[in-house]
Amino acid sequence: MSEVEKMVMIYSTFPDTATAKDVGGKLVDHGLAACVNIIPQMTSIYRWEGALTTDSEAIMLIKTRAALAAKVIAAVEVEHPYETPALLVFEVTHGAQGYLDWLASQTQA
Repeated sequence: MSEVEKMVMIYSTFPDTATAKDVGGKLVDHGLAACVNIIPQMTSIYRWEGALTTDSEAIMLIKTRAALAAKVIAAVEVEHPYETPALLVFEVTHGAQGYLDWLASQTQA
């Protein structure tokens, strides 16, 4: 896979499924992501502003080209309701070639 075609998966969380669907739809519509997967509910436990916090959140997995990761992060930060959204990029090192080709075909070159 060439440097231009390397794929990544970006992990993020949202306060609810509706917000995740809205942001995810925009990413796919604008060619920034080939696909987003939204897992509707998980429990997050974390410390925020000194207090232990427990929230229900939706998980979003964003599949895109490595070359678009910075644009995806910037786009999510603009739309995201959280002050500090979770945005983590994971490099895809292996995958079914047909699927990787499809991911590449669905995103901006």
